[in-house]
Amino acid sequence: MTNETMTRLERIGLIPVLRARSGQEAHALVDAMVAGGVEVVEVTMTVPGAIEILKDLKKTYGSRMLLGSGTVTTVAECEATIAAGAEFVVSPSLHLDVMAATLKAGKVSIPGALTPTEVITAWRAGAAYVKVFPCSAMGGATYLKALKAPFPEIRLIPTGGVTLTTAADFLHAGASALGVGTDLVNPMAIAKGEAHTITETARRYLQVIAQARVPVS
Repeated sequence: MTNETMTRLERIGLIPVLRARSGQEAHALVDAMVAGGVEVVEVTMTVPGAIEILKDLKKTYGSRMLLGSGTVTTVAECEATIAAGAEFVVSPSLHLDVMAATLKAGKVSIPGALTPTEVITAWRAGAAYVKVFPCSAMGGATYLKALKAPFPEIRLIPTGGVTLTTAADFLHAGASALGVGTDLVNPMAIAKGEAHTITETARRYLQVIAQARVPVS
């Protein structure tokens, strides 16, 4: 399943990072994104009832949705989210014990890192991808490009500062996929009854990704 998950993640190239104040809001956000073509969701542990939300999404969407868990910092959280349906596990920082538990379960490990030392440490410990977070604080796409220079073989996923305006720059800098937060996963739009804006933003992200990947002739 690991190779299949990686193939799907890279093909889609978009990982919405779900943060919400309630289960109802979380489901509304996911429904709006799915309407725009989204096939991947990272449910963070900061969402109330995150485990139950993962289970519900798995039941609702089945194989149509590739589910991951985010903000995972303990082995207990890791194991619980995998049992609930997560195929990939994301952390904001480097936790080797979480990585080991993810790999033992045969799932895709995406630890967070920022410095070159953290990035290479995560990679050598078995990370399928390294989440560069918070990427914008270090210069955004230019920092990602700088990391790819000595580490061309490491698959990087920038998170933090990824927007419709910067998405193409990150991809051109070498990003394998993009971790996107409130620029897409916008709870305020749900609160205002404007779920359609999330749907349209999702479509635009997928268009930007497709266009950025067209080879330059």
